[in-house]
Parts: sequence; structure tokens; C-alpha cells
Amino acid sequence: MDLVEVAPNANPPVAKLMDFGKYQYERAKREREARKARKEIEVKEIRLRPKTGEHDIAFKIRQARSFLEDGSKVKVRIRFRGREITHPEVAKKQLDRISEELADVSVIEQRPGFEGRTILMILAPDNSRK
Repeated sequence: MDLVEVAPNANPPVAKLMDFGKYQYERAKREREARKARKEIEVKEIRLRPKTGEHDIAFKIRQARSFLEDGSKVKVRIRFRGREITHPEVAKKQLDRISEELADVSVIEQRPGFEGRTILMILAPDNSRK
């Protein structure tokens, strides 16, 4: 048995007689259980180009919908190659369409913005509508 100081900031300080090794083991066990219970949010990414076809965009939207319904965040990235960057309005239109079609299951966490030669938007699952 050990004399363990439980609350050193209390007035007067509180000490307890206990098996310190057993106390440390049980505290570590509680922390492990808490880590297991915590849900890690995954970020899935969907990549497109401004010239991506209509059917391919529809497919990617369906894919994003399933990711959002599973609780993952979705990062939508439109990458420009060559002279495509001179027409960012095409990409903005695509991102607007994607956000409108996924509005029932998601909220926009980060508005579309440039990052180098890409436009990036992040969608998060909308838990308030469940």
C-alpha cells in the first residue's frame, strides 16, 4: 500500500492509501477505452478538372454523397492544367452545382478558394437534418 496524494490543490491536500501500481493500470485502461470510443473523422477527396464530363461529375457526386452519409468530410478539388486556369468561372460553376446537389446531406465547411493551381472546397456532413 502506498500513500498517494489525490488532490494536491485542495485545502488541506487530500491523500489516500492505495496500491499505486493498480491505480496507474486502471487509469491507463480508462484512457485506452476513451480513445477507442472517440470517433475519428475522415476526409475523403474528390478530384476533378474543368473539362470533366457530365456523367463523370454525376458519378463523383454520388460517391461524395455516400462518403457524407457515412460521416466523412469531403474535399472537392478542381485542378487546372495548362491554360485552363484562365477560365476559373467554369470550375466555380462545377463547385456550385456539386454543393447544390449535396445540400441535403452536407454543409459547406470551407468555401471554394484557390490553392495554387487548384480550387478547393470542403463539405462536412450535416448532422442537424438526421
